[in-house]
Order: sequence, then C-alpha cells, then structure tokens
Amino acid sequence: MKAEHQDHAKSISETGFNQEEKDKIIERQLRFQDLLINISTTYINSDLSDIDQLLRKSLKQICEFVESDRSYIFSYDFVNNTTSNTYEWCAEGIEPEIEHLQNIPLDHITQWLEAHKKGEAFFVEDVSLLPDDGEYGLRAILEPQGIKSLITIPKIKNNELIGFIGFDSVKKINKYNDKEKEILFVFANMLVNVKQRKEYEDQIKEQERKKEELLKSLSQQNVELNEYAHVVSHDLKAPLINIHTLVGWFMYDHKDKVSKEDMKPLEQALFNVEKMDFLIKGILDYSTVERLGSEDKHVDFNEMIDEVLQTVLTPSDTTITVQENLPTLFGNTWRYKQVFQNLIQNAIKYSDKDHGIIDVGFSEKLEHYEFYVKDNGMGIKADYFDKIFKVFTKLESTGASSGIGLSIVKKIITYYNGSIWLESEEGIGSTFFFTLPKS
Repeated sequence: MKAEHQDHAKSISETGFNQEEKDKIIERQLRFQDLLINISTTYINSDLSDIDQLLRKSLKQICEFVESDRSYIFSYDFVNNTTSNTYEWCAEGIEPEIEHLQNIPLDHITQWLEAHKKGEAFFVEDVSLLPDDGEYGLRAILEPQGIKSLITIPKIKNNELIGFIGFDSVKKINKYNDKEKEILFVFANMLVNVKQRKEYEDQIKEQERKKEELLKSLSQQNVELNEYAHVVSHDLKAPLINIHTLVGWFMYDHKDKVSKEDMKPLEQALFNVEKMDFLIKGILDYSTVERLGSEDKHVDFNEMIDEVLQTVLTPSDTTITVQENLPTLFGNTWRYKQVFQNLIQNAIKYSDKDHGIIDVGFSEKLEHYEFYVKDNGMGIKADYFDKIFKVFTKLESTGASSGIGLSIVKKIITYYNGSIWLESEEGIGSTFFFTLPKS
C-alpha cells in the first residue's frame, strides 16, 4: 500500500496540483479502492438468487462515488451485431434510458466498439465537442439522453469481449484520471466474475433438478416394474400348479401301463415345472422386498434365525453354529429371514466336504453391526464375486435354483443402507459379510 501511495503521489506531482489538492485526490482514490473491496466482499458472501438487485446496488454505489448520474451494463451480441442495456441505475431526476437502448446496431457505436476490442476504455469528456456526424452518429445518440460526459469500460470474459459498463454525467462534465479508470476496470472484472459465478450456480442447480427428476422417474419405474413382476409372477403360479398336478396325476394313473423310458419325458417336464416354480417364487420375493412398509418392528435376531433354521432342510452331515446374544434391530422380519435363509441355504447347497460346517455370527461396530455366514464349502472364484449378486446369476446351471437368492439378499441389505461382500477361497470355503445400521 505504501508503494501505491508513492505511485499516486508521483503521478499527481506531475500535474501541478498543490499539496492540499494532491492529498484530496489520493484520499479519494483510496476511498474508491475501499468501496471496491466492500463491493467485492458483498459479491463473495451474498446469495446470488437475487443477483439483479445486487448488481443495481453496486452500480448505484460506484455511480454516486464517481459523481455520475446514470450507470449501466450492456451486453454485446456479435451474432446479430447489436448491443442491449441489461441493467441501469439513475440518480434522482435523471430519466431512465434502458427501454430505448435495446438491440442498438453496433454500426452506431463503432468508435467505442473499436476501443473495447482493444481492451481500452472509451471516454468522452465533453459530448458537445464531438463532431456532428449525422443522424446515427455518436453525438446524435448521446445528446438526446442529456449526456455531457461518458465513460465505458469493456467487460472481458475468457479473453472474449462480452459487453461493457458505462457512466453518464448529465448534470455536469466529469473527468476521470488514469487511476480511476483502472479502478473501474477492476469493477468491470468483478461484474464478469459474479455473473460467471451465478451462471455456474444456475448450471449446478439445473443439473441437480434434472438429477432429482431422473431419480424420481427411476424410482417410479422401479415401483411399477416391481408391481408388474409381482402381478405377473403371481398369475403364473396358478397355471403352473395345474400343469404340475395334471402331469403328476397322469404319471400316477399310468405308472403300470407306461414304461420307465416313456416316463422320463414326463419326469423332465415335472422337473422343469418345479424349476419354473422356484424362479417365480424368487421373482415374487425379489419384487416384494420394497413392498413391506408397515410391518416393521423390533426383531430379535436370536429368535428370528432359530425360526429360519427350523424351515431350512439341514443334512445330517452338516453342523450349523449360531453365535449367542445376537442383537435386536428394527425392521421387517420377512426381509431379515430372507437374508439368512438364502445365505444358509447357499452354504448347504455348495458344500463339498464330508462334514459341512456353517457359522453364523456378528461383531459390533460404531454405527452398525457386521454379520457373517461362513462355510467350509467349495468356495467361489474371485471372478464371480460381483456377478453372483446379479439377478438370475448362478454358479452352476444344474438343479432347480432360480439364481435370484443372492440378488434378493443384496437388495434387502441395500434397502437398509447396508453393504455386502464376500471372502472366498476355492476348496476352502466362503464367508459372506454384510452390515446393518444400528439405527
């Protein structure tokens, strides 16, 4: 700041002003800088939702300080070769001109346009001294507005001329020294920056709005898809039961008349019907995950897993051990049962040892519980770690499995804002981990 004072004093000393006049000029320029700092701070800290009022207020502050009577912001339209007044502030008793200054042909302001293209200010100290250059000349445009002095400062954005700010002096002739012009350039840059910030904020809000609309649309589509899957799957079960029943009756009634070889196609038909039934049940279960909203309660996991084990067909050569003192969580019993039932059934199904061992337990973390279902089965290749949670994905194509079990598990865990993963080694076994929030 001291160096600036010296620069100001040096430039002023060359003008022939006395010391008192010099001090006044220096003091005025310092107050001008303080004003800009104040406006800049306001721009940075303000909510730009009402940027129009913010810009007009700053135009008023600058205009009053430089003792002009009208201040404004214009934008250039180089596609249509016009310029338009976008913001204006007028002192008391000064007529607004904004309505009359829309889509002004650039041919009418060639002099200051050339200055702006060079990044320079265009300054007319005394409009009355301009040459009388016809109906569309610069003097003919300015004098009807009562302008005695005028200064315009280009607005540059990313090295591109986009408009200008201007100050009209109507009541008296106004002079601007070089330092004041420099400060007005700073103000022009501030306007560009605040407008650019507003544009970025609007773009972000628009992106957020589109994102919200997309999420709502996807959510609605998901609900409709689940509804459709539920209805279709439910409707398919009745004819499927009829087919199974009719084939079963035929086989029973004709078991003494039809050879075993001829019975094989019918047995295959029954097998495929059962496979289809598993698939439909899986789809029904998958589409039901998000349909249970009003049945939440506190679920004792000790009791819940005990009920699951009573429904799971456990081979005599398999031991299932459940950790004691499991937690109680708020949620839907059916969903929780689906998670443990599918994981335990998978562990049983993919056991390849003489004695299968399955452990169920948990550990308590800060904000969630981490559960696990561990087995000593055949294990899973690392390539399948992500694939097995997708709908209709199975490790092998044999059997009547639907391939939906693990996708149901993942959907339920995701529904409760948890996460699921596995650790596995071929020939050693697998451990499925999943988290459920405490709250």
